[in-house]
This record gives sequence, C-alpha cells and structure tokens, in this order.
Amino acid sequence: MRASALLLVLGLLACDASEDRAPEAEPGEPLPGLSAAEMESFAAGKALFNRAFSPGEGLGPLFNQTRCSSCHDLPTSGGHGAEPVTKASRFDAGEGCDLLRREGGDLLQASVVPALREAGVLAERVPPSATAVTELRPPPLYGLGLVAAVDEADILRRAEPTDRNGDGVTGRVGHGSEGGVGRFGAKGQHGTLGAFVTEALNVELGLTSTAHPSEQLPNGAPLPGGVDPRDEPEVDEDQIDLLTAYVRFLAPTRPEVPESPEDRAVIRTGGRVFEEVGCAVCHVPTMVTGPSEIPSLDRKRFRIYSDLLLHDLGEDLADVCGPGAAPSEWMTSRLVGLRHRTQFLHNRRAQSLEAAILLHGREGAASRSAFRALDEDSREALLRFLRSL
Repeated sequence: MRASALLLVLGLLACDASEDRAPEAEPGEPLPGLSAAEMESFAAGKALFNRAFSPGEGLGPLFNQTRCSSCHDLPTSGGHGAEPVTKASRFDAGEGCDLLRREGGDLLQASVVPALREAGVLAERVPPSATAVTELRPPPLYGLGLVAAVDEADILRRAEPTDRNGDGVTGRVGHGSEGGVGRFGAKGQHGTLGAFVTEALNVELGLTSTAHPSEQLPNGAPLPGGVDPRDEPEVDEDQIDLLTAYVRFLAPTRPEVPESPEDRAVIRTGGRVFEEVGCAVCHVPTMVTGPSEIPSLDRKRFRIYSDLLLHDLGEDLADVCGPGAAPSEWMTSRLVGLRHRTQFLHNRRAQSLEAAILLHGREGAASRSAFRALDEDSREALLRFLRSL
C-alpha cells in the first residue's frame, strides 16, 4: 500500500489509470471536469471571494481584512496568505480550553470602521486572562472540496488515541464546531466547508450570516450605537453558497515533475525516505473521497499528506488551544502545495523545511530523530522530495 501511495504522490508513475484519480491543476484553477453550472458557481464565487466589502455592506465594525482574498492570495486567489491573524486563548489542564468568548473571542480583530473609531473604540487587545498568543498564517484552500468529500468513517478509522501499536503516535479526531468530525482549521475545529466559510466571514470581515448572526464585540464590550448601519444577516445564503462552491471546486495543485532524470530519481529516493523515517504515518500520502453527486469529487483518490487528525507535537510548538485540543495539539498539516511556500508550521516560524522538521516533538520525536540520523544524501533527497510537493 505504501509503495503505491508513493507512486501516486510523485505523479511519475501511475498504479492504475482508472478514473478514480483526482485531476490536479495549476494553483487557483478549478477542478477539471466541472459542469457548466458548477463552473458558473466557481466563477461567481471567485468574484465574491476577491471583492472588497464596505461598511455600508456590513464590513466590520471590527474586522481584519476587507476581502477573503486578502488572506488567501499566494501564489493565486485561494492560496495561502502572508498576513497573520492573532489568536489568544486560556488553557487550564483541569478546565480545558477557554476561547475567551466573554472577552471578544480567541481571534482578535486589528481594524475598525471609521464610525467605531470616531466612537473611541480601536483595535482589540490581547485579553489579560490569555495564557497564550500566536500569529497564525492562513493556509491554502486548494483541494479542500476533496477533503470535505472524504467519508467521516475513513478519518475515524485512522484515529488511535491509545497508541495501540506502540509506535508513539496516537491521533485524535478534532471537534467540529457544528458537531461531527473536524477536518478544517489548525485545531480541527470545523467539520464542513460551510462552517469554515461562515466563521471566516464573521471573525475576519465582521460579516454576519444566519450561522453567525451576531457582530464581533470589542474585547467583549457592547458596540456603541450607530456604528453598524446594516441589518443582520449581512450576507445571504446565496452568497454563502457561492463562496463555498468556489472553495469546494478549487483544484489541488500538481507536484513538480523535473525534466532531469537525475532530479526525478532524487525525488523518488526522497519519497522512500519520507516513509522510512515515519513521516507518512501522520502525513498520509493519499485519501479517497466518498460517493458524491458531483462527478469531479466522486470516489477520487487525491494527494493530501495528512490524516486529518490532531497530534501532540510537544512544547516547542505549543501555544494557543482549541475546542478539544490542547496547546501542543495540531491538525496534521496538508503538505500538498508545499513547493509554493517559503515559511512553514502554523505560525510560519520555521524559515526552512529542515527547521520545521526539527521542531516536531512528542508524537513527531521518533521521525525527528530518524531524520537527524540520516546521511547527508538521504537527508537532501527527503528535503528535495518535500520541495516538489
């Protein structure tokens, strides 16, 4: 199974040529094979994703950006982002995670509309009760429709909270905010694309919806009168559907396939090393979607490099907590599209892939040790493999 997964990952050889292989594309392109109606929804959703909202249309009163693409624009619309968002939380080993809702929530808004500024209210501050603060970098959205289409049972069967096989790796299911298995967000806090989209609109742009009908409050304090001219909800269900369709239909990106046979051989070697040192235990190379009415998402095998589970990565990577997730627990990052990034980890504190690997502790400690023990050629092959994804 692991060898066939590698062949799928590298894109150099195919374990079969059947139609269940998810087609990949250049960054920002839609899934190949969409119907005319699906392409129309993708195009309309993309236009809305790249549109700037004004205060008169519901922006704010507290917000971080004026458009979705401000956080997801590298290397194209729908990609990762350079603009960080600040998160804060309070964690107690006995009481668990407090997302500071009474003090304005765990995600801080750095901007306010002019009317709120004139009322004397400025950007949110880190609440005094917070025990951790971090700057998260927005992840890429390419291929999320395929992630959403994975059967819940396939995620659950990979979970191993008691480390039955004794390899030091457990893996827990994230708590989706709307119930069910979480598969989106750094802490696995969203189970559906709709939940992911509506919360982002609310906490990043200050746009209310039927799912999030209340405005963000400045560190929990009431909003002054007259600062929010638009009635709730500020975005309707049609707009939510279009934005969700855009994210759902973004194609996963292609890996690099070098022209040089020698370079391709190094990448193949690096792929083998990736599995030998245990990286693929959590960064599972491929998954298969379940049955779908959308042919482009129906029973497709796709590259993911994640098990969509929470893992404890140790104190070096501990900061904020999440719903059901301790400060050191993180959803396994998808490595697809890694070649388009220059900073790594949830807060992009690692400026190289090697640095990112060496920060993996606890459940990642065995793989980190195996990486350190590699000879120079094997280590460079592994890093070259990762840079090709």
